[in-house]
Amino acid sequence: MGFRCGIIGLPNVGKSTIFNALTAAGAEVANYPFCTIDPNIGMVAVPDPRLEIIAATLHPPKKTYTSMEFLDIAGLVKGASRGEGLGNKFLGHIREVDAVVHIVRCFDNPDVVHVDGMVDPVRDIEIINTELMLADLETIEKRLSVIEKKTKAGDKSAAHEIDSMRVLQNALGRGIPCRNFSLEGEKSAALKDLHLLTAKKVLYVANVSEAVLKGDQGYIREVKAIAEKEGSSVITICGDLEAEIAELAADERIVFLAELGLQESGLEQLIREGYKLLGLITFYTTVGPELRAWTIPEGTRAPMAAAKIHSDMERGFIRAEILHYGDFLAVDSIAHARERGLIRSEGKDYQLRDGDIVLFRFNV
Repeated sequence: MGFRCGIIGLPNVGKSTIFNALTAAGAEVANYPFCTIDPNIGMVAVPDPRLEIIAATLHPPKKTYTSMEFLDIAGLVKGASRGEGLGNKFLGHIREVDAVVHIVRCFDNPDVVHVDGMVDPVRDIEIINTELMLADLETIEKRLSVIEKKTKAGDKSAAHEIDSMRVLQNALGRGIPCRNFSLEGEKSAALKDLHLLTAKKVLYVANVSEAVLKGDQGYIREVKAIAEKEGSSVITICGDLEAEIAELAADERIVFLAELGLQESGLEQLIREGYKLLGLITFYTTVGPELRAWTIPEGTRAPMAAAKIHSDMERGFIRAEILHYGDFLAVDSIAHARERGLIRSEGKDYQLRDGDIVLFRFNV
């Protein structure tokens, strides 16, 4: 698994259209609020040119891409934190994901109704962010109630959490999402345990018409201004166009994108920015007949990366033999790389780099 993204937004902003285009999972798409009730789930193989090049050299019988999971979550409305619409269910689904892809409607179309009557990206973003903050405030208030009762009962171990909760409560009250507020040590652990919604990393997707896909019209500028203030990223996608691209064969897709003057599809943009947002890297293994890509956080040490494959490999870890992708390009086989001294032996403290081709040595 690469990572898990929840696709959120107000009703009728194009979430399910974009979800279908990204995953080809066939989610129902309709022009009315709450078309999506339970989250649709789609798995996507992460496009990986390096994996293709390694496979073209080594000719493995099997190659496996790392993957990304999308959840198309029900549209949120004002009052969701109080249970309006499908609020409580919606908020619960968000807690399960690694990052949030927030679809923002940046197109005018009288045939597609807007729940608030007219397109206004700033208002739309504020509605969702406010509801997420209100839900987090409720979570913190419940936690504070529990901690204060324990403290009064003489449990001194719970007292240190109170200050952390107060700090978070104050920040959210001032409109600061938890992802923009850093805590240290034990306070940071307390934040992680709460699974707060606004602690999730956010990637904004401006859903535009084809006519403004390569432009920077007012709606897009407004989304970018909000994202910049938050330290988030923005990509621009035309949902309808992505739906067309998804229907094409790989070679036709390249030609189609070139004709539009685009270097990559919306899916490729989203994955690239998602990896950057979450600080993820890819490494490769060539064990037996399979060449496989794996996704891990940047800074992961070799034993923890081995655990991604199997827990026994972490427990019995001896060393990792590393051939970086850049060095691999100079040879025609792993054996040749070994002869040329391009394979390094690294111990438990080695942090894998993006593009490492790894053979883990371990005791069973």
